[in-house]
Formats: sequence, structure tokens, C-alpha cells
Amino acid sequence: MTTPGELFKEGDCLLVIDVQNDFCPGGRLAIDDGDAVVPVMNRYIDAALKQNIPVYLSRDWHPAGHVSFAEAGGQWPPHCVQDTHGAKFHPDLKVPESAMVITKGVRFDKDQNSAFDETGLADKLKNDGIRRVVVGGLALDVCVLATVQDALSEGFSAVVSLSGTRPVTPEGGGAAIEKMKAAGAEVIPD
Repeated sequence: MTTPGELFKEGDCLLVIDVQNDFCPGGRLAIDDGDAVVPVMNRYIDAALKQNIPVYLSRDWHPAGHVSFAEAGGQWPPHCVQDTHGAKFHPDLKVPESAMVITKGVRFDKDQNSAFDETGLADKLKNDGIRRVVVGGLALDVCVLATVQDALSEGFSAVVSLSGTRPVTPEGGGAAIEKMKAAGAEVIPD
């Protein structure tokens, strides 16, 4: 079993995807056991900081009535609405002052599941010499999957921490793992 400290190397960054209140127990779009990723991601954040590995945290930041919400014809209940408690990072997640926050899901005309979708993240990482992304967060079969697929298509290597993520459904999680592996991601159980 690889520890986060053993995993990181020069040219890496840590991407923590959408560990927000609405995706954790008690939230508007709660994922079973979603808060279980918090201590895992905290270990990764601590290890990254010790090794001067940059940390990025993405967040859904939807306007009210967003196109992804069922009330507007989308598939999800309202969640992570801008400036609400549900949109805040989980209170136990260690958010370093040095972390960069990637805001997504702000467009009125479409959803943005990936942290790379029209956020400028790929250019930022390339400019900073990042070659590999280490990814965890929520949810495995939606935003983590989309982020990993986009990272790979942008030419980055990708490592996914299975213990640091949870799916919306077990079936979706299994399918997401297979899709990520097929696309070239390394999936580690840790």
C-alpha cells in the first residue's frame, strides 16, 4: 500500500474534487459515506504540503435555478447553490491557504462536471510544469470521472485514490473505474 507521501513526486499536483456539504450526509445531493473521503483527502493534503506539491480544490458553484437542476429540466436536485451552506467545503476538510480553488458549474447554459471544463485549469497546470494529477473527492462516477478523463485528454497522467472518493451509485462507481483505467488512469486502492 502506497502512502500519500510516497506517491507524490516533482511535477505532481493534488486535485480535490467537490468535497462540499451538499455532497456529504445531510446535504441536498448526499453521497453515501461521502464524508469518509475527508480524512483521506486531509492525509493527501498534508503530504502534498510537506513536499511542496500544489493543491487545487474544485467546487460546484451553481446559480439558483441552474440548468442541471430537475426544476430546470436537469437530472439533479438543487445543490451547491452559490453562497449557501451546501456549497461550502466540508468543515473538516483542511483547506490550505496556498490552495487554489477552481469554481465550476457557474454557466447558465450547461453543467461543468470536470474541473477542466472551461476553467483554464489545463493551461495553469501546464504553465506550472505539472505533468501528473492525483485525484480524489466527490463523486467518483460524475465529477471525479469527468475530471480524470479531461486530465488525460489534456496530456496529463492521472492517479485516482479509491479510498479518497465515493460514487453516487455502486454500479456507476464500478463503471467509472473501468472507464478511467481504459483511458490510462492509474487507480490505487490505498
